Order: sequence, then C-alpha cells, then structure tokens
Amino acid sequence: MLVLNCSTKLQMLEKMLRWSFPVSLKVYGAVMNINRGNPFRKEVVVDSWPDFKAVITRPQRQTDDLDHYTNAHAVFYKEPQAYQELLENTNAINWEQIFQIQGIVLTWFKGNRIDELVGLKSLNGAQFFFLIYFLYSLRMDPKFTLAYLDISHSSLLNKTWSRGGNPRCEKYLANLICSFPSACVLDDKRYPLSWSLTDQFATMIHSYTLPEHRRKGFSRLVTTTLAKKLHSCGFPVQGNVLEANLPSVSLLKSMNAHFLPCSFFRVIHTPFQFLTKPH
Repeated sequence: MLVLNCSTKLQMLEKMLRWSFPVSLKVYGAVMNINRGNPFRKEVVVDSWPDFKAVITRPQRQTDDLDHYTNAHAVFYKEPQAYQELLENTNAINWEQIFQIQGIVLTWFKGNRIDELVGLKSLNGAQFFFLIYFLYSLRMDPKFTLAYLDISHSSLLNKTWSRGGNPRCEKYLANLICSFPSACVLDDKRYPLSWSLTDQFATMIHSYTLPEHRRKGFSRLVTTTLAKKLHSCGFPVQGNVLEANLPSVSLLKSMNAHFLPCSFFRVIHTPFQFLTKPH
C-alpha cells in the first residue's frame, strides 16, 4: 500500500483516471478536489505506483467514529483481486469506525451481491443504487435571481434530505456548503426555495425544491447554474438519481442529460459495537 502525498504524482493520477471514465468518476472527483486545495482533508491510497490496479480516497485525519458522512471513501479498481488485497492486507481503511464506500460499476454487475462486488464481507450494509448523469449545454432562465447556499441554510437542508435528519448530517452539510460550489433560489426574505450542492467527490447532491414551489422551473434553473459553475472550474458535471425517481429522471432528460450505462453504489459499514448507537 502506498499513500500518494506528492503533488506531481497526484496530478499524474488525475490525468490517468480520465482514461477509465465513467467507472473512475468518484475517485476522479475526489482527486480533483485534493489537487485544488483539499478542503475536505482527503488522501489517496494505491496498491502500487505508477502501474496501480486499485485506488481508494479516504479521510486524511482522525474523524468521529460514528460519522459515516465524513468517513466517506471513493474506490476505483482495474482488478478486483488487487482491490480485495488492498482492503484485507493493509490498513487502508479504519474498520473500527462507521464509514461508507462509494464507487461506480458497469450496469451488468448490478445483479451481483454488492458486498462481493466492493470487497466487503460479513458487514451490515445499507445499499443504494443510482444512475449517473452528465449535464451538457444547459440554459439558464434569466428571470430568477440566484445565490449560493450559506451555512445558515444547513438546518433546512438537513431536514429535507432523505439521508439527513441528524446533527452529524447537519454538520456535514455545513462543511460542504463552506467548501464546494452550490446554487439556490431565494425568496425576498432570503429563504431557500430550491437548491443543489456538491460533495467531496465533486458530485451534485441533494437537489431539492420545497413542495409548494415545485413546477415553477426552479429545479431546472438551479441545476443548470450549478452545472455551469462546475464546468467553469474544470470539473465534470455528474450526479446520481434514483431510477424510481421518475420526475427527476424526466427533468434531466428534458435538459439533455446523458445517462451513462453504469450504476453508482454506496455501502455503509457499521461495526457491531456501534449498532445500537444513533448515527
């Protein structure tokens, strides 16, 4: 196992990961953020260099053992065995804390058990499958006034996110707002009506419009604005949407989003000693 802490090697890795799109997108987004100030304090672990076969991005420092939001890892591998060995034979991951692993797989892998796919065995996992989308050539409706999210909005975002509703998530969202691009529509009292933000893997997340303000074009406006911001910073515009979320899928298709032939996975590992604790 090698920890890549050389800026030259990290720049090389960023370029090399482009050759393996779309399955390397999660790691690629994390590496891009590392190479641009590393606001979320991540680091990169590889099985070997420069001919790596497996890559993991992980937290750089000690974190809250119960915080699976911050304890997030992105994975990409060319050979499953190399990835398996990286997990089993090294200290690449802190198995004593709650953490999550995110990655992208080709759609034809989807019937396999997710724990076998990502190399996790006998774990208590919450599993999520998504589609991946890119956004190209989107138009912004000029009649709305836009803004960026600020830290005072984190409570509302925590309450409305399907993965939220707890103090750790609110802290995580506040950190994302302070660290990465976001977009929102505010009313005349500076209250958010619609928004989207970006996570540590350069993925657009938590795109949401308050129910009473839907069907007004806010979602399209916010998504377009954030996509243009990411493009201007050199990031690929990517995100995840549940296959069953037909309104969002329809919206993205109407915006010329390109759905890729692969799926996003997230596995959350909870050590047995933490099963009875809220997190």
